Amino acid sequence: MVGCAALLEKDGWKVDVKESTRRAIKYRRDSSIVIVIHQGRGWFDPLSPAKGDVFSLAVHLGADGFVEACDRVADVVGLVPAAPAWQRPARPKTLASIVERWGHRFRPRPGSPAWRYLTGERGMPTDIVNQAVASDRLREGPQGSMWAAHSDSAGALTGWEERGPTWRGFATEGAKELFRFGSEEAERICVTEAAIDAMSLAAIEALRPDTLYVSTGGGWSPATDVAIRRLAKRANAWLVAATDNNRQGEVYADRVRAIAADASALYARLRPCAGDWNEDLRA
Repeated sequence: MVGCAALLEKDGWKVDVKESTRRAIKYRRDSSIVIVIHQGRGWFDPLSPAKGDVFSLAVHLGADGFVEACDRVADVVGLVPAAPAWQRPARPKTLASIVERWGHRFRPRPGSPAWRYLTGERGMPTDIVNQAVASDRLREGPQGSMWAAHSDSAGALTGWEERGPTWRGFATEGAKELFRFGSEEAERICVTEAAIDAMSLAAIEALRPDTLYVSTGGGWSPATDVAIRRLAKRANAWLVAATDNNRQGEVYADRVRAIAADASALYARLRPCAGDWNEDLRA
């Protein structure tokens, strides 16, 4: 089977190691982005509706129709793309449930690896980390990383963002919905792209009591879309697109604006001065 990665590598695309995970590998060429998923069998463009299999990717890359796409795919038969160095080996054993795995991890505490990562490398104020821990939003991950919980509208755990000094990913077999931090009943909802950015913006704004800071986890799943639409239907809802200050952030901001318009909610765009809110916080 020819994977999407082989086609991209032959076409000169490069892996963005910082923005990739084991299950979603981000490729870049100039300002264009393609994310490879489903173990190489699928792909999507986060900046447009384009997605599909290796043949549709060949067309996306410039093939003129299906016949030429087949020729391009045939050209890379036998090409094995280089495996990113960060990629973890597949787990050989059956995993426990999301709730069980979360429950087996300790909460961060002063001096713990995740605490040092957040307050040291990420510059997070201790009061914000304390608030997140008290809200049961954080856990200690492996190798000095932290886990940030995603939950549904009923508060049920669906997965977690994984961030650390040398690793980023999402809970295996988990589902992205929203990381939620702050007032659960708030009218003002700030939508960011990462839990660390949500907490960083909360720190910059001194954790406004009228605000719920949420993160999409670097993607935009159908469940995420439904969750934001549900928040937009609150009385006097005010959606704030606090996504990154780049092209992808603008695409996500447009989606937030469209949801606000559909729900007749207030809308605002809030951009970090740098690339993201954690960069602003550390600056």
